[in-house]
Amino acid sequence: MQLRYQFRLYPTRGQQQALARTFGCVRVVWNGALQVRREAHAAGMPFPKTGDLAKRLITEAKRTPERAWLSDAPVGVMQQALRDLDTAYRNFFDSLSGKRKGPKIGAPRFRSRKDSRQTARYTKSDRWAITPAGKLRLPKVGELPVHWSRDLPSDPSSVTVIKDAAGRYFASFVVQTDPHEVLPEADGELGIDLGLTHFAVLSDGRKISSPKFFRRAERKLRKAQQALNRKAKGSSNRRKAVVRVARLHARVADARRDHHHKLSTTLIRENQTVYVEDLSVKGLARTRLAKSVHDAGWAQFVSMLEYKAARYGRTFHRVDRWLPSSQTCHVCFVIDGPKPLDIRTWACGACQTIHDRDVNAARIILAAGRADKENACGGTVRPAA
Repeated sequence: MQLRYQFRLYPTRGQQQALARTFGCVRVVWNGALQVRREAHAAGMPFPKTGDLAKRLITEAKRTPERAWLSDAPVGVMQQALRDLDTAYRNFFDSLSGKRKGPKIGAPRFRSRKDSRQTARYTKSDRWAITPAGKLRLPKVGELPVHWSRDLPSDPSSVTVIKDAAGRYFASFVVQTDPHEVLPEADGELGIDLGLTHFAVLSDGRKISSPKFFRRAERKLRKAQQALNRKAKGSSNRRKAVVRVARLHARVADARRDHHHKLSTTLIRENQTVYVEDLSVKGLARTRLAKSVHDAGWAQFVSMLEYKAARYGRTFHRVDRWLPSSQTCHVCFVIDGPKPLDIRTWACGACQTIHDRDVNAARIILAAGRADKENACGGTVRPAA
C-alpha cells in the first residue's frame, strides 16, 4: 500500500525565494489550463489534451517575453500540475455520475498567490534526490535541510513541497510499504465508543480522557484574532498577525494529530480486531455541539485506525450508527428505551444490572461487531430476520 511520509524542511532565505518562484509557475500553468478548458466547455468544444496544453502553456509560453520567467521552475513540476488538473476533473465527473464513492466534490478552481497553502510536486523526471548527507536536492532550488523524524521504508516515487499558512515548509514523500508487514497476532477484540466527555471509552472499561486541544488554546486564539482584526488591511502588521493566528491553529492541529496517532497505534498493536460506531460527524457538526465535535476529531482518528489495521494485518469494522448502544443491556440484550444525556448510569429493567452508560455502549458495539463477522461458511454470525 502507498503511504505519505511528511518531514519538516528548513530552507534558507534564497531557497525560499526559489520555491516561491516554483509555486508561482505551477500556479500560473494550472490557472491557464483551467481557463482554456472552461472556455472550451462554454463554446461546446471538447477539452484540449494535456500534451497540447503543455506545448501551449509551457513550451511556447517560455519563448515569449511575458512568460519567459517560466524557465525558473523545472518543466516536470509544471507538467505535473497539468496531470493533477486532469485528475481533479476526472474525480469531479466521477462524483457527478456516482462512479466515485463518498461526498460530492466540486469542480477545479483557480489558485491564488494568497492561498494559505502552496504546493509543488516533483517526480522522478525532475531528478530530485536525497543526498548522502540527508538533504533534499531539488532542481533550481538547491539542497534543503530536512528534519528526519523516522526512516523511509522504501525509495519514494515523488515528493511534494508544501508551504502552509504558518509559513512552514514540508516535504511529503510517497512510498510503497510492504503489504505483508503484519504484527504478531493478538488475542484481544475491542469495541470503542467515541464521545465528548471522554474521547474514547473502551469495552474493557478503560476511559480515554478528551484532550480538548482547541478549548485549551481558545483564549490565545481569541486574543490573536482580535489583534488581527485591529490591523489595517494590506499592512505589514496585518500579514504578521495572519501568520501568528495560523501558527496557533497549526499548533492545535499538530497536537491533535499526534494524540490520534499515538492512541490509534496503541489500540491496533494491542488488539486483533477493533470495532467502532459509524458516526455521522457531518450531522453532529450542525448541532450546538459543533465546536466540541470538531475539536475531538473523530473522523481523523477513525481513518487512522482503518488504514493502520489494513497495514498491520488487523481487522477493522464499523458498526451501524443506528445501533441503540446506549439503550441496550450488554448482559441480557434487552432494549430499555432512550435516556437523556445527563443520565450516566442506569439499571436494566430486566436483569437489574447497573451499567455505566459509556462502558455499556462500548460493549454493545463489541457484541454487534462480533455478530456481523463472517463465519467459516462465509455467512454472518447474526441470524437472519
